[in-house]
Amino acid sequence: MPSVLIVDDESSIRESLAGVLQDEGYKAAAAESGEACMDLLHRKAFDVVLLDIWLPGMDGLDTLEKIRDTENAPEVIIISGHGTIETAVRATKLGAFDFLEKPLSLERTLILVKNAVEARKLRQENRDLKRQLVPKSVIVGESIPIKALRQQIQLMAPTNGRVLIFGESGTGKELVARAIHAQSPRADEMFVEVNCAAIPEDLIESELFGHRRGSFPAAPADKDGKFLKAHRGTLFLDEVGDMSLRTQAKVLRTLEEQTFTAVGGDEPLSVDVRVIASTNKDLEEEISRGNFREDLFYRLNVIPFSVPSLRERKEDVPLLARHFLRELSSQYGRRSREITDDAIETLMRYSWPGNVRELRNVVERIVIMNPTAGRLERKHLPPLIYRDGNRRSGGEFLTLHQARAAYERDYILKKLDDNHGNVSRTAEALGLERSHLYRKMKTLGIAVKE
Repeated sequence: MPSVLIVDDESSIRESLAGVLQDEGYKAAAAESGEACMDLLHRKAFDVVLLDIWLPGMDGLDTLEKIRDTENAPEVIIISGHGTIETAVRATKLGAFDFLEKPLSLERTLILVKNAVEARKLRQENRDLKRQLVPKSVIVGESIPIKALRQQIQLMAPTNGRVLIFGESGTGKELVARAIHAQSPRADEMFVEVNCAAIPEDLIESELFGHRRGSFPAAPADKDGKFLKAHRGTLFLDEVGDMSLRTQAKVLRTLEEQTFTAVGGDEPLSVDVRVIASTNKDLEEEISRGNFREDLFYRLNVIPFSVPSLRERKEDVPLLARHFLRELSSQYGRRSREITDDAIETLMRYSWPGNVRELRNVVERIVIMNPTAGRLERKHLPPLIYRDGNRRSGGEFLTLHQARAAYERDYILKKLDDNHGNVSRTAEALGLERSHLYRKMKTLGIAVKE
């Protein structure tokens, strides 16, 4: 049953409103002052507060400010006997749901209370959904670089400082940005992402700042940009190094003034946005080439973060592989399975040029392609993964002979795995004499136990 707190210094109004609300199925309580209201709110949760603006002691607007600062705050409907537009505007800016004038219309009062209860319910559902998304901001790993990264996030996330995240493609820069947002005071607001590399140059200004109808041929209606959608929240500019110089200039001006104008518009719009940017480029080198504005670099680079490549945190591969296996098995409706130590060892030998994203893709592939396997073994891995150990650090075979030998070795190992290490059955599957296979295995350095 929804609950309503009536705050008014007139006992007749408190009593009549409480009676009407109870008749309509609400729990009703009353307080005669702002101080009494706050005392009740600290002891009990309410869905809606009907708050008179003229109160003895702490007035209604001061009380409203304190209510909005409480955890899981109720919706507040302001009541006034002699309200002005200025008062209504100020109450709305402070977070009031709506405004009622005395003498009260019971019909309008009940409609507003019902709408306020629904609004609070939606706000709560939204908060719960965001909590369910928190695992997407969890950074998996126990290596020293990852522990240091988590400590840096914990230290810097509660501030409003702009962040610039450096790292190779696939290292998890977006994950770091989401973790910063999730641990910030803006966590209950929007996290809005813009992939600067994926949006055509002639559309990115519209995407960031919005546009007005008719401002260009593909603008049949007004559209809000990402800056406005991220108001009071976080805007993540992914791969900011791919942004055009013209757009960089407008982003710089927005960061400096916290205002911007939509494409084709003439009215300045104010925003309160924390900007997090990321790049896989060396921006200082891009500055020297004239591809990136130095002043924008220093505006964005207030708090620099560096995300390590998977090569720098190989000890995290087992944790990540098992984490992705659980996540993806659940996603595809597959039963939970183990991955063998032999397969994990093979994964750790691979160089991972695509970083964590590549590892996730590999795990997703073996989950999809092996629905009936009791456990995931080395033979289920893509050939590229276990061939990599035979390559030099640059990623290529030194000679054609090495490439051919590596392929033969991998193929024989896979057939041995398929036949549970039985050399006779493997030789039959390969179309070889058993003695020939033994000689081949010895040449390629494959022990019989393999």
